[in-house]
Amino acid sequence: MEDASAAEIAAVLGRVGGRLKRLRTQRRMTLADVANATGISKSTLSRLENGERRPTLELLLVLSHAYRVPLDDLVAAPEEGDPRIRLKPGRVKGRTVIPLTRQPDGTQAWKIVIPTSKVTPEPRAHDGYEWLYVLSGHMRLVLGDQDWVLGPGEVAEFDTLVPHWFGSTGDEPAEILSIFGRPGERMNVRTTKDQAKAE
Repeated sequence: MEDASAAEIAAVLGRVGGRLKRLRTQRRMTLADVANATGISKSTLSRLENGERRPTLELLLVLSHAYRVPLDDLVAAPEEGDPRIRLKPGRVKGRTVIPLTRQPDGTQAWKIVIPTSKVTPEPRAHDGYEWLYVLSGHMRLVLGDQDWVLGPGEVAEFDTLVPHWFGSTGDEPAEILSIFGRPGERMNVRTTKDQAKAE
């Protein structure tokens, strides 16, 4: 079963190169045009299109944004029959940002891919409360006069009135989940002690 699943994934990824080339041709773009728009080198783009390089999530997110197509269309993943919400990635301050909530008010959640180039701290403060979870890679967090590096599975939560910045360590891209609550909307974390008191 696992071998069949791995073969199916390999087959899906093997078709991505041809799709990338078709999309670029349809949009009358050269490799240089795409490189300028995305920051991905021409050689990497060429190898992706020729199937010589396996596409990563970070590269596909950037290219789906550049070609203005949903990631599912780019990969053409097989339909699973589940009701999926198509959330479009965007670019904010050099990061790839995928909204995970669609309500304009209330708590907001995003998946953020931080490239290796985002290494210069630019602390800022604003009303609210933020919770960060590192999915992969390592994220640098500057909070007030504190400076940490967080790895996969680590979490940080803080009042955003404290000057803060999060970015890359420069060694690898980082993928994180961010949950932001507006003033007065604090997250309630239940512990086993809380449950014991309730009982």
